[in-house]
Amino acid sequence: MSFMFNPYPYDDPHASNIIDPEGLELDKITEGSEAAALSAAEEILHKVGETGRCVAAVDGYTAAPIDVFVNLLEQQLHVKNMENTSFAMEELWIDSEDAIKLLEKNLPEDRVKDPVLLYGKLFDGGYEDFFNQEKLAWMVKKIEDFGQTGKGVMIIWGYGALCDTIRPLCDWKLYLDATPMKTMLRLKRGKYHNIGCTGALGFKMMARRCYYVDFELAAELRFKLLRGRHLDGYMIANDSETMTLLSLKLMENIFDRGLEYPLRCKPVYLEGVWGGYYIQHLRGLPAEMRNCAWVFDMIPMEVSIVFELGKKRLEFPFYTLVQSKGDRLMGRRSVDRFGYYFPVRFNYDDTYHSNGNMSIQCHPGEKYVTENNNELGRQDESYYIVETGQGARTYLGFHNDADVEEFICQVRRSEKDGQPVDYQKYVYSVESKPGTQLMIPAGTIHASGRNQLILEIGSLTVGSYTYKMYDYVRRDLDGNPRPIHTYHGDKVLRRDMRADWVDEHLVNGGKRILRKGEDWEETVVGESDLLYFSLRNVRFVTRAEDDTQGDFHVLSLVDGEQVMIQSKTDPKKFFLQNYLDIVVIPSDFGPYEMINMKRGTTCIEHKTMLKPGEVC
Repeated sequence: MSFMFNPYPYDDPHASNIIDPEGLELDKITEGSEAAALSAAEEILHKVGETGRCVAAVDGYTAAPIDVFVNLLEQQLHVKNMENTSFAMEELWIDSEDAIKLLEKNLPEDRVKDPVLLYGKLFDGGYEDFFNQEKLAWMVKKIEDFGQTGKGVMIIWGYGALCDTIRPLCDWKLYLDATPMKTMLRLKRGKYHNIGCTGALGFKMMARRCYYVDFELAAELRFKLLRGRHLDGYMIANDSETMTLLSLKLMENIFDRGLEYPLRCKPVYLEGVWGGYYIQHLRGLPAEMRNCAWVFDMIPMEVSIVFELGKKRLEFPFYTLVQSKGDRLMGRRSVDRFGYYFPVRFNYDDTYHSNGNMSIQCHPGEKYVTENNNELGRQDESYYIVETGQGARTYLGFHNDADVEEFICQVRRSEKDGQPVDYQKYVYSVESKPGTQLMIPAGTIHASGRNQLILEIGSLTVGSYTYKMYDYVRRDLDGNPRPIHTYHGDKVLRRDMRADWVDEHLVNGGKRILRKGEDWEETVVGESDLLYFSLRNVRFVTRAEDDTQGDFHVLSLVDGEQVMIQSKTDPKKFFLQNYLDIVVIPSDFGPYEMINMKRGTTCIEHKTMLKPGEVC
C-alpha cells in the first residue's frame, strides 16, 4: 500500500462484479457483527463439546476492529454460560523505546535526504520481534497448560495472535480483514495506534510507520495464513457494525468462481492540488470533492474487489484475492518472476481544466529501491493520453542543450528560498494528443501538464517513490509546502534522456500492427527494452477477439461507450465495461471477445500484458 494519506470517503456503487452464485453455500455466510459473533461462539462451543476446552485466536489486518468483535464474542459466550478468559497480544509488546530502537534503520530521521520523513525501509521481521520474549514464553506456557487441564474458552486476540509461535497451539483461528481505503480512514479517525506504541503518533508519522512496518507485518502473515489454509474463519471487517463471517473454504470458492469472469476493481479517488474534473463529471463523483487528481482504478495494493452473488454483496481487499489465488489470476509466468505481487499498476491522472501541472519528478530503478527501501522492483511508468483540452503538453526528458547540473542547482535553491524556476528552459515537452503513448523508464524527468486525462501504467514497485524535483513553489490543499526530494532525485536522475532520444524511443516507441481481423486490429503503441510490459491498442467497430494463453491481460476502454468482454467458451461469463473502466482478464480465462454494444461507434481498448517471451 503506497502513501494513500487522503482517500476521499466515497464508495463507488458502480464498481462490482456480478457472478453466478449457483452451487456456492451462501447460506453459510453470516452477515452483521452480532450475528457473526453468535455464529463464531457456536463454532467455538462445538470445539468445547469435543474436548472440554478451546483456545480461540482472533487476528486481523491493520486497524481491523478486532477489539469490537472480541467484545461481542465474549458477550455471546457469557449468554451461553460458557466460562472464558481472554488475553490481548498488546500486553506482550516490547516497550515503545525498544520498538523505536528496533526500527531505527527502517524509519531513519534524516531531513536533508528526506525533509518531511516520507520514506524508509520495509521491515523484514515478524510480529515476534515486537513481543517481549519472556512475556511471549509466559503466554505460550499459559496456552499449553490450558490445553491440558483448562475448561471453557481461552481467547487470544490482537495483532500477531496467529503468529508462528502461537498459531500451532490454537484450536480455532479467525482473521479479520479490511480494505486499504477503510484501513486508512480508520487511521485518520483515530481508531488505531502503531504496533509497539502505547500512544498515537502524528498522522503522517503513523502512516509512514504503517507502510514500512504494520502493513508489511499484517500482509505477510495474511499471505501465510491464506496459502497455508490455516484459518477456520475469515471475517470481512470493513465496518465494525456490519462484519461478515464465512469459512476460508467458502471464501476460496467465491474467489474461484469470480476468476471465471473478467474483473473490475473498486476505485479509490483522491483530491490533489493539481486535480481536474474530467473523471468527477464522468463518474458523478460527489460535488463536495474539490477535484479528482488521482483515480486508483487498479493499483493492486490500494483497491478492493466487490462480488455480487444474488442478493449478497461482498467486498474484499483485492490483494487478498492476489495472495489467495495469484496463480490463477496472474499466471505462472508472472508468479515465477514476481511472486504474489500483481506486477503492473493502473491509475488515471486528471489535470483536465485544472490550475496546473503535476510536479516535475522522477522515479528510482531496482537497485536504488532495493538498497534504500528494501522493496521489490523498479519504478517505471508510462502515460497514455486519453483526453486533452487546449494547450495540453506532457513533460518528458531534457532539452538537447539543457544544462542538467544547472537545473539541479536551480531546483535546490528553490527548495530552500521558495523562488520560482524556469523549468521549461530545461525540461523538454511534447504536445499531448489523444492516443499518444509515452514511456517513462526509471530516472526519466517527467510530468503530466495541465488540461489532460492520463492513463498511467507503472511497474511493480509496491510503494510510490516519486521524487519531486520541482513543484512550482505551491502548497498542498491543506496549505502546507509540497515535499521536494532533490537529494534522491539527483541520485536516480537520467541525464542522458534528451529530446531527440525521447522522440525516437519513448513516444509511441515500437509501434506496429500485430494482428488484424475484418474490422479490427491490434497495435503495439509502446514497447521498450527498459520496460517488462507491452502496451497495445485494440481498435474495432463491431468486435475483436483475443486469448489470454496463460497470461493476464488488463483492458481500459479509452474510446467508445460500452463493450462486452465475453468468454468464447462460456458466453455466460462476461463483463459489461463502460468508458474508462479498467478490467482484469484472469490468466486462465482463455479465448474471449470484445463486443461493441453501441453501433455506429469505434472502440479502442488499451491493453497491457507482460511482454511475450522472457520477462525482463
